[in-house]
Amino acid sequence: MRTIALIGGSKGIGEALLKQLVENTSLINISRTSPSISHANLKHHSLDVLHDQLPEVDTLDGLIYCPGSINLKPFSRLQIEEFKEDFEINVLGAVKSIQHFLKALKKGSNPSIVLFSTVAAKLGMPYHASIATAKSGVEGLVKSLGAEFAPSIRINAIAPTITDTGLAEKILRNDAMKEKMVERHPLKKYLEPSEVASMAAFLLSEDSRSISGQTFELDCGIVSFKI
Repeated sequence: MRTIALIGGSKGIGEALLKQLVENTSLINISRTSPSISHANLKHHSLDVLHDQLPEVDTLDGLIYCPGSINLKPFSRLQIEEFKEDFEINVLGAVKSIQHFLKALKKGSNPSIVLFSTVAAKLGMPYHASIATAKSGVEGLVKSLGAEFAPSIRINAIAPTITDTGLAEKILRNDAMKEKMVERHPLKKYLEPSEVASMAAFLLSEDSRSISGQTFELDCGIVSFKI
């Protein structure tokens, strides 16, 4: 059974991934709040990944870092501290996690790391300056570490479009806004957490053993097509 460390598995995409993996994976979940389920294969650590000491693990076959932010404001209203906060949670938290678990990953079987970006890193969108800057840093980290860690550890990222999670509740707060978001995407939908979780599970699996250093746009066509 593969052992996976999941950072942020109590909400949103992380929770969906936890539920997909827990039956056949030894999961170490690290988040401030406990997951909604318990299972013999699940061990939970309640802590803040940015400020607390991460647990020691001997061997890991995978690491996934889910924490993120959606801070949408006009550039003129964004404070420098907000740029720093977004960079810290999206980039530096991932860096801290990777550095802490690197030794354990090197002992794993076909070890794989999965991070998260956003379509806003590729598609220019108003009010996304802070998060697009931070997530572009995630994509640069993936490309650089993919080369540095080859061939022993793989690392990839997923860049989802809007996903129906708690982070997006302001954007999808009523039926009219949901319909507007559906119409913006060429595939006439936005994402469910389980869809993103399935992609992450694939990138953690043996089936993706030839893939590293890539960012996959799970975009419902919004970046790829102009229709």
